[in-house]
Amino acid sequence: MNLLAQAQPLVTPEIEWSVLWPLIALVAGAIVLLTITSLMKSWRDGFPALFTVLVGAIAVINSVPVWLRVTDAQEGPFTALGGALGIDGFSVFFMVLISFTVILTALLADDYLRREGLDGPELYVLVMLAAAGGIVMAAANDLIVLFLGLEILSIAVYVLAAMHLRRTESQEAAIKYFVLGAFSSAFFLYGIALVYGSTGSTNLVVIADFLATTVLTDDIVLMAGLALLLVGFGFKVAAAPFHVWTPDVYQGAPTPTVSFMASAVKAAGFAAMLRVFFLAFNSYSSDWQPIVYALAVLSLVVGSVLAVVQTDVKRMLAYSSISHAGFVLVAVQAATDEGVEAALFYLGAYTFMVAGAFGIMTLVGRTGDAAHELDDYRGLGRSRPVLAFSFAVLLLSQAGVPFTSGFFAKFYVIDAAVEARSFWLAIVAMLAAVVAAFLYLRIIVSMFLADTDDDTESEAVEVPFRAGLAISIAVALTLIFGFFPQPLVDFVGDAVPTLVAFG
Repeated sequence: MNLLAQAQPLVTPEIEWSVLWPLIALVAGAIVLLTITSLMKSWRDGFPALFTVLVGAIAVINSVPVWLRVTDAQEGPFTALGGALGIDGFSVFFMVLISFTVILTALLADDYLRREGLDGPELYVLVMLAAAGGIVMAAANDLIVLFLGLEILSIAVYVLAAMHLRRTESQEAAIKYFVLGAFSSAFFLYGIALVYGSTGSTNLVVIADFLATTVLTDDIVLMAGLALLLVGFGFKVAAAPFHVWTPDVYQGAPTPTVSFMASAVKAAGFAAMLRVFFLAFNSYSSDWQPIVYALAVLSLVVGSVLAVVQTDVKRMLAYSSISHAGFVLVAVQAATDEGVEAALFYLGAYTFMVAGAFGIMTLVGRTGDAAHELDDYRGLGRSRPVLAFSFAVLLLSQAGVPFTSGFFAKFYVIDAAVEARSFWLAIVAMLAAVVAAFLYLRIIVSMFLADTDDDTESEAVEVPFRAGLAISIAVALTLIFGFFPQPLVDFVGDAVPTLVAFG
């Protein structure tokens, strides 16, 4: 009785549900869609896709009041769920970006699933759950919470890679992704354990305060923890030498899934990396910068050089994505506000151009999703000139051609490297961009200038309305931010100071 009398009442954290609506919308949307479709024997064609687009739009719309609140001078950033999540301009930026990828993926997947005889709600449910995990990663204020978000995203994407049950390549891709992903998760979790052993906490703000005020006489355990965290992040963003899964998985997985992986998953991985290393380990930047420097160089060289020798367009863009990861790492290693801003701009621009590019490949792949050899793109400029022009715009943007968003993305990254006095890295990045440009020109030449066979021309490429809408959005934003980059510059500029000074 005395023990019961002395027991303290349970204290639960105060939750502001209003700031979590983008996250709640995605999770609730996945549950509701799965429930509705399981109770209905049949549904109207396109219902799961339209429902997912609606959920993604709700998440974007509900991010607006959160953005207005965190950018208000009187309120500013704050925590949610008892400090588990940090709500600032940085996290809201990725809420919007990842929610847009949900919309684009749903539009691209609608006709693809029916064309392949896979029509069902599973892909849409998994995409929404994976997006929710990505948002948790971007907003995580604790390494354990970040790991939970990482696993939610990863498990959903493993299943997405195996969605095409009629292609053995899809099953092989999922197995490779799962096995290697399990190893990377183990490295990441062990890294968290070592960081906890060194600092006594997994909370990012507590870690930052501890390292800023305490001089560790022996920091070998901490350095090992940081290295293992980089291994986990390197796998998720497909940075060399942790890239070995990328070409096979991109080639075998359903193309709409690859579109989501190349955009949302990569964005979530870099969001978590930026939040952890700039928030918690900023005082140790001189220790992790050389490692990120090496990862950037390897990613740039491996991605651009190996992409050129490929003949399968999906594998080409898989290696290209490794090179793009290298560009973002160039900005990360700068360890400055300008570097963070450049990384965010690059991710914002890259998300739309790569989603649109794989969206076009979804259509060109035709029934069976196997027509991705370079020869399969011959004559596309004649049979589908608008589609070929759109693909050319997206490819030229990835090459960094002026008047596209990719030009400013590469410019800001290289400028951040120069400002950080990483001159040799900037030179490597520029040379890698030149080499990669040859890759993109090969595809464009094949579409517009290469001779075509009669058999190739006879295979029509259908452009459904919803897929065409997704591609149009991607191309439009690529060109708009290419001519008028300032809105995106202002958006990422407001996110950077809150990321650095949060806590």
